[in-house]
Amino acid sequence: MKEILVLGDSHTPIFNHPSFHAGFPDCYFEVITVIGATASGLENPNTKTQAYPIFKQAMEQSAAQTAIVMLGEVDTGFVIWYRANKYQESVSAMQARAVASYSRFLQELAARYDVVCISTPLPTIQDGNDWGEVANARREVTASQQERTALTLEFNREMQAFCVAHGLRYVMLDAASLGEDGLVKRTLLNPDPRDHHYNPEAYAHLLVEHLKGVL
Repeated sequence: MKEILVLGDSHTPIFNHPSFHAGFPDCYFEVITVIGATASGLENPNTKTQAYPIFKQAMEQSAAQTAIVMLGEVDTGFVIWYRANKYQESVSAMQARAVASYSRFLQELAARYDVVCISTPLPTIQDGNDWGEVANARREVTASQQERTALTLEFNREMQAFCVAHGLRYVMLDAASLGEDGLVKRTLLNPDPRDHHYNPEAYAHLLVEHLKGVL
């Protein structure tokens, strides 16, 4: 079977969904999940998640030739605003750092693997909600869902442009994920309102559909 290394945050367990076994019967997905991993924190040796050392070890040990990378909504949805407030810098400066950090990681990964980068999921936490661990941990961030969505869309566009310029494959899901109101489609929302991850059935179907012909 073709082994595929998957690196990312808490959104990556979706690759264990039965839809992937059905859609890619000749592939085995080795999923390395680091809860709370962010593009912003990849180059920070003091980050609590220690995502980079974990990913680095997996990169060195895996026999895969293809690597999928997906770092998700928590980064562009909240962390950039949080860091901008904490360090008294602009949101655009924090975003630029996140893009640069993510880009360097993808280049390092590309030295060993055929890289596929998947666009960041759109923010699902609605304005005014104080439920759930993710929302509670970031309650001091006042940016609206519309603002967080706009930033995520820009982040994805920048990462797509980088990947295209450097010959890396990028799977852009924004057009398929946006509703008419400019926010994430309601069909992608998790049935559990306390869970900020996408609906597993809908997300697995979306990913399998867009990865056909890529893997």
